[in-house]
Amino acid sequence: MYKRILVKLSGEAIGQDDGRGINSNKLGRVVDQLVELNKQGVEVAVVIGAGNFWRGKYGGEYIARTTSDYMGMLATTLNALALQEMLESKGVQTRVQTAIEMKQVAEPYIRRKAVRHLEKGRIVIFACGTGSPYFTTDSAAALRAMEMDANLILLAKNVDGVYNKDPKKYDDAVKYDEVTYMQSINEKLGVMDTTAITLCMENKIPILVFALNDENSIIRAANGEKIGTIIKE
Repeated sequence: MYKRILVKLSGEAIGQDDGRGINSNKLGRVVDQLVELNKQGVEVAVVIGAGNFWRGKYGGEYIARTTSDYMGMLATTLNALALQEMLESKGVQTRVQTAIEMKQVAEPYIRRKAVRHLEKGRIVIFACGTGSPYFTTDSAAALRAMEMDANLILLAKNVDGVYNKDPKKYDDAVKYDEVTYMQSINEKLGVMDTTAITLCMENKIPILVFALNDENSIIRAANGEKIGTIIKE
């Protein structure tokens, strides 16, 4: 269905049940699906977060926001390297590119090189967000999707789509099958931050929100099955 996709993974999605560290079983389920998409010829890029290692709130008041954001960016590299190792153990060539240079462990982010990796059938993992504080990994996902000319952003969540209110708190929450960019912003649906949604809107990149824990949900989403909630014009 889609030639080139960008998968946005949170750190919590592959974290332990207590939210910290890496759960190899959860990581393995993600990896198996990415391997299958690679075999199908889909070009796959991944932006990964680090909520399982660091969030700004952990620093309390004694760490400045900018420092806390940089710490979070560095933490994304831990998840990226773990994802790379498991993918390559399955025989899929993978490259990690970081927005903050750390050439001993990963390539620096270079757009042309990243695109070439995708064209060669390699999975590319983007770490360190945008490389600048005050920007979330949501914004990094939107930015990298634009730069890679991705056809779709797959936004893996712990709920099966976008609701008009929190389905964990309200039994009468209504799930949307389709939402416009402006509706997402105006109704404050919490899909992605406003910067990320605006970037996608201006560049006409659709976003598919779905439940990561549903069986083969990444494969099904990438193959065009109607799951979750699509956000577009």
